[in-house]
Amino acid sequence: MRLVTRPLREFVDGDCDLNDVAGHDGVLFVRNGVGFAGVGELARVPLNEAGSVLSEMMCDDNVASTGTDGIALGWHNFAGTERVAIVPRIVVGKSVTGDAWVTFPATDEALVRTTLTTSAPAPATDSSFSIRPGVAVDTYLNAVSVARDAVQRGDITKAVIARDIIVESSQKIDIHALLRRLKATFGSSYRYSIDGFVGASPELLVERLGDEVRSLPLAGTCPRTGDPSVDAQLAAGLRASAKNQIEHRVVIDMVHDTLLPWCSYLDWQPEPDVIAVANVQHLGTRIEGRLSQPLPSVIDLVVALNPTPALGGHPRDTALRLIASHEGMQRGRYGGSVGWVDRHGNGTWAVAIRCAEFSADRRSARLFAGGGIVAESEPQTEFAETQAKFQAMLAAIVRP
Repeated sequence: MRLVTRPLREFVDGDCDLNDVAGHDGVLFVRNGVGFAGVGELARVPLNEAGSVLSEMMCDDNVASTGTDGIALGWHNFAGTERVAIVPRIVVGKSVTGDAWVTFPATDEALVRTTLTTSAPAPATDSSFSIRPGVAVDTYLNAVSVARDAVQRGDITKAVIARDIIVESSQKIDIHALLRRLKATFGSSYRYSIDGFVGASPELLVERLGDEVRSLPLAGTCPRTGDPSVDAQLAAGLRASAKNQIEHRVVIDMVHDTLLPWCSYLDWQPEPDVIAVANVQHLGTRIEGRLSQPLPSVIDLVVALNPTPALGGHPRDTALRLIASHEGMQRGRYGGSVGWVDRHGNGTWAVAIRCAEFSADRRSARLFAGGGIVAESEPQTEFAETQAKFQAMLAAIVRP
């Protein structure tokens, strides 16, 4: 297979929105307008084979930047039992420097021009929606209590307990329109759409660009109200909360300790920031370093980190056994990771949260939300936190 990469301006006049390229059935990974969108499939392979599959494809690359000689987008489920990479037939990429390009098989130039003549989403339909719990609320509340008691006994330091809800629509849900709504509200989050798995995650699991590595673990949450003074008070309370600081520290220690063996140095902020998205605020700590030779692929780092204590717990194996015994559901791709990788092992991967898994007919969606449980956790308070977290995807799906 011979690929060709050319500047996007050779094919379109003006800008090209990655959400419109991905549309209803394509793939997308983007944040602040930087990322990739693709249509069609050249290959679908296990995630750890993506680099070698891309390396077998020659690329006539006139742009010569990160990701311009072919990329795969993929996901890693929570349990680590499924790891899939998709090499799209046509990829449009945009970089932080403003470069934009399209990569495609050398025989497909005419198809590229047709594909990039994008259209708006279909007109809004008069849909009605119903919402019901997946896991029973009592099951969720009991699981929180069990996890809290385990922490108080000293069996674990933290466990993340989640629940799901099912949204059913009277008509097919338009993924293209959903992506545009997520862009409008969650543009600074990592927005993704792969195989009916759609979300807007604020959490960077890991990024590898050359020998640089970065992560932004999030743990500890409070709501946002839209009132700046109230939100500032809530953020101050989040910083001062011993419960949230403990939950956060567990996560950053694990991410740091996992990445450190690959690094010549690794540094992190002494105090966490408050990371605000549209509906909630999180404690977040930036971790940055430089990788040693030989450089690991970003996929090696993803596999080592997944799932972080931000979605599993600590110690990992004990927390995961507790989750499996008491949570009452299979998480699937929720709590895993989603992102992209190139043939050189570069890539960006987000934690798969604030997400929905759509049915094949796009008439229903399964949404997920969870929170870290420590000794001070109260079941009803944790339940309210999940309610706030659901709003990111729920509002985007049901809003006309």
